[in-house]
Amino acid sequence: MPQLFPGLEEEFREVARLLVDAPSVAVVAHIKPDADAVGSACALTAGLRQLGVQARAYIGQDFPHPENLASVPLVDEITYTCEPPAEALIVTVDCASPDRTGAFDEAIIEDPERVVVIDHHASNPRFGATNLVVASESTTAMIRELLTHMGVELDRDIAYCLYAGLVTDTGNFRWGTPRMHQIAAELMSFGLNTRQIAMDLMDAMTPADMRDVGLVLAGMEAFESAGTTVTVFTVDAQLIESMSQTAVECIIDYARSVQGSDIGVVLKQHGPRYWNVSLRSASADVSRVAARLGGGGHVPAAGYSARGSREEVVSDLLSAL
Repeated sequence: MPQLFPGLEEEFREVARLLVDAPSVAVVAHIKPDADAVGSACALTAGLRQLGVQARAYIGQDFPHPENLASVPLVDEITYTCEPPAEALIVTVDCASPDRTGAFDEAIIEDPERVVVIDHHASNPRFGATNLVVASESTTAMIRELLTHMGVELDRDIAYCLYAGLVTDTGNFRWGTPRMHQIAAELMSFGLNTRQIAMDLMDAMTPADMRDVGLVLAGMEAFESAGTTVTVFTVDAQLIESMSQTAVECIIDYARSVQGSDIGVVLKQHGPRYWNVSLRSASADVSRVAARLGGGGHVPAAGYSARGSREEVVSDLLSAL
């Protein structure tokens, strides 16, 4: 496999050395994980164990991953807990900021010297003593490169984990660089059923999910702010409780594809006055908007958390634009 990130070999080698030399490693993925988070955590954990390093994957919450991630190898070995890991080295994967580590946030901020950050979000503040933050299609693409420098031999389980993050974070390979196809070709050589992986992770929905998606789409609203057209979809608390993660992510895909809209927004209500806000755009740098409101992400895809009524959240967003 040729170098996937030319010019960054030394950075990857440094992180590989830290991981291989560590007596024990806690691999921490972000809360409310997606396929890139668990795929990165499980692939790196498996690679470390292959080399004889004591390693375990963690997520700082007391409830498990959504059902659509059940097919990812080793996902059931992730430890969900609010107690910070005691391993000698903590490696965060796909965590755009310390708060994305959930219950581990305070411990990580207080002891950054034992923290290595591996992430592809441009807004990452580099909160570890060692930070590998690279523009990449997915964090699993970075893990693929890192495994090469660690001397890890891929197997089918690791390949599946890496592919899971790659296919989902690129929207089924709809955006990215030629690198994503190069990685996918290698991973497919391990006999992956890519059609079934896409179905499990992104496509499978129940009839009830389809009806709920229809309700959200029917409630679409459009706003104008400083010459920018903003399309807003709202998933209220009742729908959040009933919809699968796959169905919610489906709404986000629709948000980015509305013709005539500059920015697509999905408001997800997780409490009476608490919202997670996802932003998507093909023309605007939504990471700057999210950063202004306390969040972050990528140029075309970003998010943040907000408090207030739905009307207040929308008003604050339009003001930030």
